[in-house]
Amino acid sequence: MSEKLNGKQIFSLLEVTKSIQKTIANRYQTAFWVKSEMNKLNHYQRSGHCYPELVEKKGGKVIAQISAILWKGDYQRINTNFHRVLKEPLKDGIKILFSATINFDPKYGLTLQINDIDPSFTLGDLEKEKQDTIHRLRLEGIFSKNKQLELPVLPQRIAIISVETSKGYADFINVFASAGSSWNYRFFQYLFPSLLQGDNAVRTIIAQLGNIRKVIHHFDVVAIVRGGGGDIGLSCYNNYDLAKEIAEFPIPVITGIGHSTNETVAELIAHENAITPTKLAEFLIQKFHDFSVPVHKAEEKISDRSRRLIRDAKTNFAAEVKWLRSVTRNILDQKKNQVMQQAQSLSQQSRFRFGNEKKVLTSAGEDIRRGTYQFCAAEKHHIWQLTANLKKDIQRQLERKSLRLKNVEKNIHNLSPQNVLKRGYSITQLNGKSVRSPNQVKVGDSLTTVLYEGSVSSTVNSTKKP
Repeated sequence: MSEKLNGKQIFSLLEVTKSIQKTIANRYQTAFWVKSEMNKLNHYQRSGHCYPELVEKKGGKVIAQISAILWKGDYQRINTNFHRVLKEPLKDGIKILFSATINFDPKYGLTLQINDIDPSFTLGDLEKEKQDTIHRLRLEGIFSKNKQLELPVLPQRIAIISVETSKGYADFINVFASAGSSWNYRFFQYLFPSLLQGDNAVRTIIAQLGNIRKVIHHFDVVAIVRGGGGDIGLSCYNNYDLAKEIAEFPIPVITGIGHSTNETVAELIAHENAITPTKLAEFLIQKFHDFSVPVHKAEEKISDRSRRLIRDAKTNFAAEVKWLRSVTRNILDQKKNQVMQQAQSLSQQSRFRFGNEKKVLTSAGEDIRRGTYQFCAAEKHHIWQLTANLKKDIQRQLERKSLRLKNVEKNIHNLSPQNVLKRGYSITQLNGKSVRSPNQVKVGDSLTTVLYEGSVSSTVNSTKKP
């Protein structure tokens, strides 16, 4: 009850708040639909209740704000419905259309009690965000910028953005391990850990892309891989800032974020994308296959051609040798016949000449013996000339024979055992006889090795046949 003091009617705070409570209860007796942005969900794990902060913005500024209540049972039902329709959970920063009643409590003040949320309204807003992002990227001329980069022939060095404990990351790595054992392909992978869904995914993915830029020369491609979450939590991949960073990244960005619904903006602008991390890894393996198969075929072709060229060369060489032998044999036969003919002719001429000379000499000898032969000046000169030539011929023959004897003597001297030993050779003897084969000795035999200076005695430990 109010009271009067100095002519003033005074109400207690409880009376005022209860009056407000009664007025609001009488005025707002039914639920109504409201659209706003859920700035914070404020879900408490212990109680299961949510205390959302609802705002309305205009030009980036908050023009209205109110707190709300979402009881545990309603939250679980609504969140399940969001997963089914949006493939996303109820979360911060989304626009919602909700059914609520207005409550006023003297202690906790004015709140909206949320009874239901229409996921189709939020779905439309998310799709609008996706289309707005695509439109902005096209206007800026960067929508296809990453796709226009040239993917290396062998993308071997991979920067991976993922969660270390993610099943998708494990699947991605296992494909490369299998390729290494099966085909001896070698890859270099380095993980840049990041959140891949939720409110902080955009920030952490962009941060890791920035870290990769600092060491960009170490990598051929960036792979964003995510698995095990189905289609849940993909709205972050429609974010403009993340899409812009991927589009303008200096090396190809490929994605395998594990879902089968409509592609997100990040996937649309990525150089390549696959439904799952496994499929993305298989895409990279296929690049190696595309290179490896022609190389192996070329290797086989070169090997086959080389063997054929060697075989043909051997055949041609054998034919050339055969031809050379035939030609050489013919030439030798011809020259041999010519020599024989020349020898026969020379022999005949010599015999004829010697016969004539013999007759002349015999006749002259008779005349000389009788003292009746008179030598003319020409004959005297001829006899003198023959005598001189004969002396020269005999001298030359003696010199040649002497030189030949000296050469033979030198060779005999060089080949003497003492000189052979002097050049470092040795003679191994068994019982005074030279050993030429390991078959002549057996283990335990005593051998004598004759050297240039002295000899060495040894015992046979083992023998080895050539």
